[in-house]
Amino acid sequence: MTDASNLIFALGLALLLAHEMDAIRRREWLMFAGLKSMADEVAYRVFMLAHIPLYAVVVALLLSSHVRTLSYVIDVFLVAHLVVHLGFRRHPANAFNNAVSFGLILAGGLAGAVHLTLLLT
Repeated sequence: MTDASNLIFALGLALLLAHEMDAIRRREWLMFAGLKSMADEVAYRVFMLAHIPLYAVVVALLLSSHVRTLSYVIDVFLVAHLVVHLGFRRHPANAFNNAVSFGLILAGGLAGAVHLTLLLT
């Protein structure tokens, strides 16, 4: 990967992590079938704690020889994540309806698409 490609990948990953911080503030668990019926504090803890193993895997792969595979996975996830959020934009519990929150999602999806295009060309 080139320096520009690495920067785009890093930007996409940073946007995803910032979105996940915003997701806690915006109570994104209310949009998940299995979590929305839980008490708010319990759902928050499950949602937040579920991210720890995900982040651990991402960091481990960043430190391994599997960075290229990870970048494909993250890029596809960022694009799919944008599509899912577009599909749920009218969900009653969707609180990502402001410029900053949706901007993180949109910019992440675009970064993933651009980086994936660079990897495949």
